[in-house]
Amino acid sequence: MLTLRSVRKLYGGNVAVDGLSLEVRAGEIFGLLGPNGAGKTTTVHIAVGLLDADEGEVFIQGLGSPDRPAVRAHLGIAPQSLSIYETLTAEQNLRFFGRMYGLAGRRLAERVDWALDFVALADRRRDAVRTYSGGMKRRLNLAAALVHDPDLILLDEPTVGVDPQSRNSIFESILALKRQGRTIVYTTHYIEEAERLCDRVAIIDHGKVLALDTVSALVATHGGRPALVAETGGKTIRLETSEPLAELNRLAASGPIGRFWVERTSLEQVFLNLTGRELRD
Repeated sequence: MLTLRSVRKLYGGNVAVDGLSLEVRAGEIFGLLGPNGAGKTTTVHIAVGLLDADEGEVFIQGLGSPDRPAVRAHLGIAPQSLSIYETLTAEQNLRFFGRMYGLAGRRLAERVDWALDFVALADRRRDAVRTYSGGMKRRLNLAAALVHDPDLILLDEPTVGVDPQSRNSIFESILALKRQGRTIVYTTHYIEEAERLCDRVAIIDHGKVLALDTVSALVATHGGRPALVAETGGKTIRLETSEPLAELNRLAASGPIGRFWVERTSLEQVFLNLTGRELRD
């Protein structure tokens, strides 16, 4: 559905995206997971034609490059910085964005109604956005990305600063979009979001793809072996092993075992193994 091939973008002397290549399959939720400053937002902006790449190519399947307005009409983006007008109502916002995509008349009204229902804001449609909570604004930001019924939806950190209820509502909306056959690119630095939502995940840092696969495959390849932790002989022993039961039996033959447990690797461990543990501000 979306192909980026050897994409490179510089800001002055700083490399934001460095030869990045990836393919997003139709109907999947594809995660871009990386620390702050990894190049996720720049990649999204290039993918939808908001920025021109200095090098490389971007293609939308069957349509061509997103630098063409006719191609961009098939894309929806919910940027990390809210793209809604606080002095307007939710309905006025969506009517404006719908008209920007060429909707009018009954079709525009139908899509505005659908989008407001989809993000659970129909009962607040005539209230000014400045009266909304942070979570409501994020949901309206999502609705603005969907009002024109796009095939490919790019969501850049869509849960930043929201309460748990709105966060869960956004998750349910994204999964519903997938069930409808939409293709979704989801950028985040929240590992649990990538684990919950994404069919495949690209871990990126310094503008490069460090690893790309399903969550389970990433853990198997980059997470290291599980570890058996056991209390025996007055001390705690930690042993990395692919056969924790056999290792436990070996320890038990040497003396009594107190508590024991198995520490399994996670996507978080993969993320830290690949991107490091230094602070990113």
